[in-house]
Amino acid sequence: MSTNQTTPGAVIITGGAHGIGSAYVDRLSADGYAVVIADLDEAGAQAKAKDVAAAGGKALALRTDISVEADVAALITGTVAEFGTVTGLVNNAAVFSVVPMSRGTFAEIELDEWDLMMRVNLRGTWQMCKAVTPHMARNGYGKIVNVSSGTAIKGSAGRIHYVTSKAGILGFTKTLAREVGADGIRVNCVAPGSTLSEENPDERTVEYRKSRVGDRALGRVQMPEDLAGAVSFFISPDSDFVTGQTLVVDGGACMH
Repeated sequence: MSTNQTTPGAVIITGGAHGIGSAYVDRLSADGYAVVIADLDEAGAQAKAKDVAAAGGKALALRTDISVEADVAALITGTVAEFGTVTGLVNNAAVFSVVPMSRGTFAEIELDEWDLMMRVNLRGTWQMCKAVTPHMARNGYGKIVNVSSGTAIKGSAGRIHYVTSKAGILGFTKTLAREVGADGIRVNCVAPGSTLSEENPDERTVEYRKSRVGDRALGRVQMPEDLAGAVSFFISPDSDFVTGQTLVVDGGACMH
């Protein structure tokens, strides 16, 4: 049983049709991986897969709600049928912009929205990991990249349910890394800063993203492409002796 990756394999990117997930798809495809675009937006995922294929890459698009166990099972079955196994997983899908959230105080959040946030951001990540790790363990190799947020480290008023869910990802990453390390599976985390991830953003959104620049050592708006290199590193063999770590990518707003 090999403990090192010898050739690029298939990487699943949840929420890969749009925004930051789309940037991950582009980078990992350019790195030579077959990419599986798992997204609620089936048409968007199909369009993204066509773009990847037009650029010479291999891609599969599958409609997936990561909070639904049957959808996750179908995603893994489809990936294995198409590419033989799963080499990597990027847990990018979350309630945030494409699936919007409210930004009220902690006392204003409705119970249903709190539960949705935890069901997608936390349970969805857990379900995805639970589904892919048996395939990775059989190969003695696998890479999982979870996506948290810089807000989970420094706090952020007005969206406590989102921040709580992303803080959970930090502990989840460390614990899972310890549980699956013996199987040759590495689990790491990327924590983005405020990113202009919206497609066709309105002026208000652009101005909000610009307002976050003042906290940064590197004074400019963060773009989705700024995160792609960190994910590429964690998926690649270059990070084979790195696990249980969180890399904050925010231009130096949160240093820890």
